[in-house]
Amino acid sequence: MQMWMKTLLLLLLLCHVSSPVKHSLKYYTTTSSGVPNLPEFMIVAEVDDIQVGYCDGSNKIAEPRQDWVTKLLDDNLQLRKWHTEQCFQILPPRSKHIMNTLIQSFNHSEGVHILQLLDGCEWEETTGEVTGFGRFGYDGEDLIELDLKTLTWTALRPEADIIKQKWDEDTVRMKDYVDFLTHLYPQWLKLSLKYGNSSLLRTDVPSVSLLQKTPSSPVSCHATGFYPDRARMFWRKDGEKIHEGVEHGEILPNHDGSFQMNVDLDISSVSPEDWRRYDCVFHLSGVEDDIITKLDETQIRTNWENPITTTIIIIIISALVVAVVVVAAAAGFMVHKKKQDQKAPPDSEESLSSLRD
Repeated sequence: MQMWMKTLLLLLLLCHVSSPVKHSLKYYTTTSSGVPNLPEFMIVAEVDDIQVGYCDGSNKIAEPRQDWVTKLLDDNLQLRKWHTEQCFQILPPRSKHIMNTLIQSFNHSEGVHILQLLDGCEWEETTGEVTGFGRFGYDGEDLIELDLKTLTWTALRPEADIIKQKWDEDTVRMKDYVDFLTHLYPQWLKLSLKYGNSSLLRTDVPSVSLLQKTPSSPVSCHATGFYPDRARMFWRKDGEKIHEGVEHGEILPNHDGSFQMNVDLDISSVSPEDWRRYDCVFHLSGVEDDIITKLDETQIRTNWENPITTTIIIIIISALVVAVVVVAAAAGFMVHKKKQDQKAPPDSEESLSSLRD
């Protein structure tokens, strides 16, 4: 039994189960009142968290934010027409009506108010599973969200009950909205991935390094140059993911559009002989093989020197300085002595002899 368990564990460690690849289409719709320098109605569209389109309904501005989006809309004029009508004609008055209903429901006075809608879909490439979502927020707090299982709205605040009742009764609009979330949005997402595959489906693996500021600092596993930003990095001990003594950093952008991240490991309680039991794992969505970096003292890049080495270097430099000073002093003494000899008066006996001659 014990041998069988060891064999099974070995197979699990050697076998790599690829993570599902998810893609998303999201629309961020914002309606505001009383906010200076902010359009009263605007929409930002994202594919895989990359902004692909912008619409300012108040000023009648619609802009693709990627070159491939322009090509997509030129080839699909009905899609361009739908987005333009939604932004300029249909959604602004509808959102304004919802805003006014909320102001009355909350018994708010006129002033600064913001209504936000996040809707869209996720598509899991490996399984084909589609998940739609629609959520409203009002003045910075969750308001109401759609439950696709029951085809009803869920009020997240008591003041949203009146809207929930009204929207639940409108079965025609509910059917149309669900169709968008579960059929049309996924179609548009797949179309976007087709046109924008050079950027959206691009994957760049990073370089991974071990960094440490001082001998007592945590060891940082640092990955930079990866794309997209759908990545995970963690420390393991004996092949098991650990959480204690581990601190995760945020994923940050680089100037070239790639990303970087780090995860730190506190080694203060790790004995030197146990270092080999630890490794850092970097996983990038869409890439089969993980990057595994062993905790190896010889591979750590630091900005500090070995104190013994530093002491030896200081002693050697000091000795060289002292030697140079001694040599310089000796040379100066010899030059000075030579000059004094040249100025000295002749010997007295030699002087008398010369006078007699």
